[in-house]
Amino acid sequence: MDLKECYAAFEGDYEGVLSRLRSEKMVRKFALKFLKDTSYDLLVRSLEEENYEEAFRAAHTIKGVCQNLGFSVLGDSSSRLTDALRGGWSEEAGPLFEQVKADYEKTAGALRILEAESEG
Repeated sequence: MDLKECYAAFEGDYEGVLSRLRSEKMVRKFALKFLKDTSYDLLVRSLEEENYEEAFRAAHTIKGVCQNLGFSVLGDSSSRLTDALRGGWSEEAGPLFEQVKADYEKTAGALRILEAESEG
């Protein structure tokens, strides 16, 4: 899988991020760094602990990173979750977190394949 195919697998905006970062090498570098970001783990843990202020910050961080990297689908769902958590827990937050979870798994899964094939 090449980088463009990876972005296609999770419906990312490859052309947009390429125009911002100017080279495929830079896009690859920062996209793969996403796998080391701990914001998603913090989001999960914060929701489990009912620490909604921290969950809001984690969701907001995910949203920002995704916008910068062109991870459109995950960026959109994390943006909606951020809004739902802005004032603490809300009815929408549960289903929105499930969507973020699915979008994260799809995005991270494609990136892991890219990473494995890059190393192999």
